[in-house]
Amino acid sequence: MDLSSFDAIIFDNDGVLVDSEMIHVAVERELLAEIGLDYNHETFMSRFVGLNNHDFQAALAGDYAKRYGRTFPSDFRTRLDARAWPRIEAELLPIDGAADLVAAFDGAVAVASSATVPRLDRKLELAGLRDLFLPHVYSADLVEDGKPAPDLFLYAAAQLGVDPARCIVIEDSVNGIIAGRAANMLPIGFVGGGHADARHAERLLNAGAHCCVARHNEIMEWVRDSRLRG
Repeated sequence: MDLSSFDAIIFDNDGVLVDSEMIHVAVERELLAEIGLDYNHETFMSRFVGLNNHDFQAALAGDYAKRYGRTFPSDFRTRLDARAWPRIEAELLPIDGAADLVAAFDGAVAVASSATVPRLDRKLELAGLRDLFLPHVYSADLVEDGKPAPDLFLYAAAQLGVDPARCIVIEDSVNGIIAGRAANMLPIGFVGGGHADARHAERLLNAGAHCCVARHNEIMEWVRDSRLRG
């Protein structure tokens, strides 16, 4: 792939820069099963991964009301955070090659994540990646509609001063790939996180990913090739 025509790479965070999705998915599915919402892995990955907290909980509340005719437990988020965040603090690691790719790319870089501002900052800090992107670290808190709407990616491109059509998006979720397409960016599916299963690439390609990679080093090779051609 020739990257010389692209001016920016916009990275999702969870599952792309930091290997957190495997923790979140495991804890979320475990807690949901305890309250009677038992989703298989593929359904959960396709529907929910990549959503911001508000949209995630709204979707769950809809499923819960449809199944049980009752209001979704009001303490779900508190219980989820109490179970997930000690693991994040103790176990979170950067995904191999992410920092090297940022250093190798000549253009602008940003993070655009569905996580809240404090959670996004903390994860990047724990992984030692935050300073590589500042000040271009953007949360869905900053826009009206989160992924799969394009708002967050368009916001990031505007802050970078880059035409959306000249941006690459690296995403690990169906909702993120759809958002990248809607923003008129080139979405690359990333399947190198610990949560990826055998059909992860298939789901991302079906959602509109241009291609899928399992390692950031694959994109680094494209960067080197583009430099040589340039």
